[in-house]
Amino acid sequence: MLANFRNSFIILIAFTLLSACSGYEKAMKSKDVNYRLAKANEFYEKKQWQHANSLYETLAPVMKNTRNYEPMYYRYAYTFYNMKDYLSASYHFKNFAESFPNSKDADEVEFLYCYCLYKLSPKPSLDPTNTERAMEALQNYINTHPDSKRTADANKYIDECRAKLETKDANAAKLYFNIGQYKAASVAFKQVQRNYPESTNSDFYQYMIVKSFYKYAEESIKDKQEERYANAVNAYQELVDGYPNSKYLRDAEKYYTLSDNNIKKLRNEHK
Repeated sequence: MLANFRNSFIILIAFTLLSACSGYEKAMKSKDVNYRLAKANEFYEKKQWQHANSLYETLAPVMKNTRNYEPMYYRYAYTFYNMKDYLSASYHFKNFAESFPNSKDADEVEFLYCYCLYKLSPKPSLDPTNTERAMEALQNYINTHPDSKRTADANKYIDECRAKLETKDANAAKLYFNIGQYKAASVAFKQVQRNYPESTNSDFYQYMIVKSFYKYAEESIKDKQEERYANAVNAYQELVDGYPNSKYLRDAEKYYTLSDNNIKKLRNEHK
């Protein structure tokens, strides 16, 4: 009984797929624009995105400047989106927005263009170009649609993109430190602080500046050490003043004490 049911189910699925393919091929060969459009819309409603996409693609050139072009093109763009082809979707959503600026769907489509760029944003270790493009587009959307219900989401996506860029920059600074390029590390961590002033990791960056200055001084020639230990002392004081409750204070104090003691020792040697 179970085997018969399974076989019947497989046959039903196969028949459905065969019918869909047959209807699709017939529509693709048809010279009747209205028929092709109807079939494309039918596939769209059934979420058969690839079939719908291919049919809409054949219709776009012949339907341009007709009254049905706008809704057809809207769905055409959406087929790319639903197939997760965000690069193509971003192009067509942008093109729709530029072609139909007064459309009732303009706000939605402009946001979706930005969202597709956001989806194209890679992980922090890769080229940040798409992340930066997404941030720029999202900010432009917020500026031009301040009252849109989608503004909150746009701000959220900007924050996520900014976090990716911060992670990338912070990882670069950590790499400098890990390979012993302590001067470069101190500069890089300071730059991360400046670029992301509202970061929740700002105290960590300041702590790493203290540590980098100390390590740099430790490896310097004696004539340069006092000045460079003093940089570590000053950086520690900035950590204390700026982040009095930081969890990094205790460990940073160790580098402060070592730096201060080394400064005193160096001064005594010069007497």
